[in-house]
Amino acid sequence: MLNYQVKVGLVPLRRNTNYRPPGTFLNWASAEERGARFVKYIEEHFTDEHVSFVDSKGIGINDMIFDDDSSAAIIERFRAEKVNAVFIINCNFGNEEAAADIAGALGVPVLLWAPLDDEYVEDGLRTTDSQCGIFGVSRQMQRLHIPFSHLPSCRVESEEFAAGFDSFIRTACMVKNFKGLRIGQIGLRPGPFYSVIWNEGELLEKFGVKLIPLNMGVIKQKFEAVLEEYPPEAAEYEAFLKKNYQMDDRTPPHLKQMAAYTVMLKNLFEEYHLDAISAECWSALRVMYEGFEVCAAYSILNDMDYLISCESDVHALLTMVLLKSATLGEGKPLFGEFTVRHPEDKNVELIWHCGPFPLSQKAECGICSQARLVNQRPWFRAKDGEYTIARIDQESGNYQILPLICHTADGPQTHGNYFWGRFENLQKVEDRLIDGPYIHHFVEMIGDYRKEIREFCKYVPNLKVDEHV
Repeated sequence: MLNYQVKVGLVPLRRNTNYRPPGTFLNWASAEERGARFVKYIEEHFTDEHVSFVDSKGIGINDMIFDDDSSAAIIERFRAEKVNAVFIINCNFGNEEAAADIAGALGVPVLLWAPLDDEYVEDGLRTTDSQCGIFGVSRQMQRLHIPFSHLPSCRVESEEFAAGFDSFIRTACMVKNFKGLRIGQIGLRPGPFYSVIWNEGELLEKFGVKLIPLNMGVIKQKFEAVLEEYPPEAAEYEAFLKKNYQMDDRTPPHLKQMAAYTVMLKNLFEEYHLDAISAECWSALRVMYEGFEVCAAYSILNDMDYLISCESDVHALLTMVLLKSATLGEGKPLFGEFTVRHPEDKNVELIWHCGPFPLSQKAECGICSQARLVNQRPWFRAKDGEYTIARIDQESGNYQILPLICHTADGPQTHGNYFWGRFENLQKVEDRLIDGPYIHHFVEMIGDYRKEIREFCKYVPNLKVDEHV
C-alpha cells in the first residue's frame, strides 16, 4: 500500500573554518546558535502524522555538519533511519562539498534553504552570509547532476517558509510512493481501447514500476470464493450501498456481487502487496457474470484509499498515485475524462465518467443531494472547487505529464459522475490533447498541485513536464 509519511533528515551546515570568536565573520557561535534554533523550531512546528525528522544531534561540533567526517556520520545516520528527504540549512555560508556529498549519497529529494541574514555587529560586520553560500551549494549540486528544490531566503517563522516547506514535503511524498510502485493488472484492456496501451518493460526500466499480472481465471476463483463465504465485510458494503444510494430496478439483484467484488479487490492489495490496481471493467466480467458492473466497487475502494483505475489505463493510474501523494493521502482523486463542451460557454468542459468517483466527493446541493445507482453505476455531481487535472502519457518512449487547472462551473445536469470545469482557454487545452500524446482520460484532484508536479519531475529524469498549456 502507498505510504504518506515522510521522514526528513535535517542538515545544519556551517563553513569549514578555523575557530573564530563570536562577532566575527563566519564565526562558529552564530552558526551554532542559528542551527540549534532552526532545528528546534522546525521539529516543534512541523512534526505531525505525516512528517517526522532525523537531526544531527551528537554529530560534528555542537551538532553542526561542516567537513568530511561529519558528512559521513550524518549519511550513516540517515541511511539507518531511511529518510525520504533531506533539508540542507545554511546556518552561515554553509559547506558545498558536504551538502553535495550528503545529497548524492542518499539519492532522495533535497531542499536547499538559506535563512534570512539579519545579524550585524556595531561596526557593520556581517557574521553569516547564508544566502551567498547557497549559490555555491547549488552550483556544486548542478555540477554533480544532483536534483534539488529551493526555498527562498526567509525567516523560519514566516508564512513563506511554512508554504515552501509544505510543498517540498508533498513533493517528497510523491517521489517516495512512485519509486518501486507495484501495480496489479487485472485482465486485458478493452478491445477497442488502443488509446490506453502501455509498455510494461519501459515502466520497469525507466521508473522501477512493477506490474503484477492477475488473469481473469484467478479473479474468477477469488471472487466466487468471497461470494460463497460472504464475510461480514461484504455485508457492510452491501448495507453501505443501500443506505447511501437511491437505486433503479436493475441494481438490487447485483448488490451481493458488488459487495463481494469489493472485498475481493481489497484482498488483492494485501495478498500481492499492491500499491494500486489497473483493471478491465466492462469486457471479460460481462461475459463471466451477465449484467454485472463493477463501478461501485471502484468507488468504495477509492474512498478507502485503495486506488483503482478503470479500463486498464495504467498511465492514468500512475497519475492518480501522484496526485494522491501530493495531498499526503488526504485527497480523493477522480478518474474523469474530457467528454463534451458546454453548450453555451466555450471555455467550459464536461469532466465525466460512468461511475467510479468516491462518494465522499459528491456535491452537496439541491438535486445533487442524493446519489443514485443506475444499473449499478454511481450517478452524482462532484464537489465544487479548484481542480488540478493531469495525465502521464508517452510517445516513442518519451514520458511526460500535462498539469492543468480548472474551476467548477454551472452546466446541464447529466448522468454518471461529473462536473463542469472552466479553463482559461479550453481551445488551447483541446489542441494540446489532440497534438498528443494524450487521450481523454485525466485525473482530477481538488487543489492546485502544479508546482509539486513540476518539482517531482526534477527527481524523475525520465518524466518531463508539458508546459505547452
